[in-house]
Amino acid sequence: MSDYVLVTGGAGYIGSHSVLALMEAGYNPIVLDNFSNSSKESITGIGKIYGNTPIVIEGDVGNSSLVMDIFSNYDVNSVLHFSGLKSVEESMADPLKYYIENVGSSLSLLRTMQAASIHTIIFSSSATVYDPESQVPYTENSPTNPINPYGHTKLCIEQILQGLVSSNPKWRVGILRYFNPVGAHPSGHIGEDPKQTPNNLMPLLMQTAIGRKEKLLIFGDDYDTPDGTCIRDYIHVLDLARGHLSALSYLERHQGLHIWNLGTGTGTSIKELVDKVREVTGVEIKTEITSRRLGDSSKAVADPEKAKSELSWHPEYSIGNMCADHWNWQRQNPDGYQ
Repeated sequence: MSDYVLVTGGAGYIGSHSVLALMEAGYNPIVLDNFSNSSKESITGIGKIYGNTPIVIEGDVGNSSLVMDIFSNYDVNSVLHFSGLKSVEESMADPLKYYIENVGSSLSLLRTMQAASIHTIIFSSSATVYDPESQVPYTENSPTNPINPYGHTKLCIEQILQGLVSSNPKWRVGILRYFNPVGAHPSGHIGEDPKQTPNNLMPLLMQTAIGRKEKLLIFGDDYDTPDGTCIRDYIHVLDLARGHLSALSYLERHQGLHIWNLGTGTGTSIKELVDKVREVTGVEIKTEITSRRLGDSSKAVADPEKAKSELSWHPEYSIGNMCADHWNWQRQNPDGYQ
């Protein structure tokens, strides 16, 4: 197989694991990344695991002339679009930054794809597009009503993609609504290393376990859940990466727009996850309850049946596997890629 796949944000956490999966499946990924919240060491890590590294081009996905040059120089058939800002908390404080970066750069990418007659794209969306008042678990038909600007940028891009498909039947669009990606490659060579202060629970937990943080702050224990803390659907990043391969294969056979949840269908509360990490690491993790965080919903769990039936995709890893692999990465890389 000689198909080139452009992977925007391919040096990031989910992007790097998906690039590795693409290479293992025989694709030729081209990584486009500006490294604002990722590291070139993730590419080195891919090389250690696979024995070879992908093509890497440093730059912004919103740079249409650069993207067009890539399309002109390589026979690109499809795009995996991971790049974008992803902090719910930061999006509440600076929404314009999120609309400019996430929606603006996506518009530029899609316009360039259209000009180059490339019509296949898989977009990294999020469970944050769902209405938190909807019944859990969320199906792909559950009402959408994001409660933070980050989620709203994801929904905006989904709507833009829907408009494209309506205007031109050549488009093949996969929208993957992620729940909560955690874990790392079992080798420990690639994993999650946010450059800014982490907003996701697992890296905060692991940094506390390794001693980089004194304690874990739990934002609220008065939610309408059994133990009062937020419930999330955690999914291993390797299962997520495989989901992209399954979606890409599906789009090779089907036109139109298709939406799939990627989650396990099992909810885990913050307190339950802390207990599981304590069990896996053998470290007593100090926690402190503080006030709720703006933009957080009480419960978000996937109904993954559509992905299972249409993509023949099934999550393989348990919450224990996720914690163990993430801890293995953190122990081998106590300061991240640095």
